Amino acid sequence: MGSAVESLTGKTVLITGGSRGIGREAALALAAAGCNVAINYLHSESEASSIAAAIEQSGRRARTIRADVSHPNEVAAMVNTVKNEFGTIDILVNNAGINPTKPFAELDLNDWSRTIETNLTSAFLVSQAVIPHMRQQKWGRIIFISSIAAQTGGVVGPHYAASKAGMLGMMHSYANLLAKEGITSNAVAPALIETDMIRNNKAIRPDLIPVGRFGQSEEVADAIVFLASNGYVTGQTINLNGGWYMS
Repeated sequence: MGSAVESLTGKTVLITGGSRGIGREAALALAAAGCNVAINYLHSESEASSIAAAIEQSGRRARTIRADVSHPNEVAAMVNTVKNEFGTIDILVNNAGINPTKPFAELDLNDWSRTIETNLTSAFLVSQAVIPHMRQQKWGRIIFISSIAAQTGGVVGPHYAASKAGMLGMMHSYANLLAKEGITSNAVAPALIETDMIRNNKAIRPDLIPVGRFGQSEEVADAIVFLASNGYVTGQTINLNGGWYMS
């Protein structure tokens, strides 16, 4: 009997917010596993271009695409560009996100709306745009980058926790709806990964984590590659949190 783990060679992945942090490492790891990679970014053009260059040097194809994934028209244009360039979108990593940080009593509707739109609405818009093609080819992987904040409330605030908890509900729904069509839907819920997103919050310290250190983006990328290559795991959340939240 052959391996149940599927080869990713020649698959196309679209990563939102793929220019830095977890998105960057996911792009590099999936390229190393054989994928061609479309890297979405909004502000970090030079970083996205450097990742694309590194991927192309490794022998895989790469494309950078600027789009605000909270805007439906920009999402539609992005998805069309990727399909025209690569012919398919096999794997979607919903990674784009922000974490506006201020005392929770000072949060206002703008903070809430911007966080929900960037973190949650974007994942809905991009998923809805790529799923028809996945259904047509009867193969697809949808991966949501959630957070321990969805499970514990976290340290950023209710706006961020709600956006990341919403991703888990969306993930469960897609997993249920698409299970018979060769499409899996899963989430990764990291805690305190050492990226730019945690460096502006004094409440974030490595001693909060039982293992005593921040996580690394490469460790999250490993889980993303696993979910992309396994067709029997769906509707699940992989917790990468150093023992802070146990399921």
